[in-house]
Amino acid sequence: METPLREPTFLILTALAGEPMHGYGLIAEVARLSDGRISLRPGTLYGALDRLVDAGLVAVEREEIVDGRLRRYYRLAEPGGEVLAVETERMRRNVEAATARLRAIMPLPRLSGGLA
Repeated sequence: METPLREPTFLILTALAGEPMHGYGLIAEVARLSDGRISLRPGTLYGALDRLVDAGLVAVEREEIVDGRLRRYYRLAEPGGEVLAVETERMRRNVEAATARLRAIMPLPRLSGGLA
């Protein structure tokens, strides 16, 4: 899988970097990580997970039956961690470059993410 990753894919991988999760947990965690900007629909999530599993970036951790329904847990596979690390570093360098240029032309507000 090539970088740059689309934001939903980046957030799915980020969510799975914390711990294995099932679909509903991933939907909630992606919404939390994006401050509510990204709201994944189940069809979109499972299509993305199928592609990530096929690419070897995500793996099925386990399956269980809950209330008569199959619940599948996914985990970040080692290649997925590597792709996430490369993409994170690429984004960090871009933020540093933009921050340096913006500082030259305007004062930047102090943000909790530590940009300024």
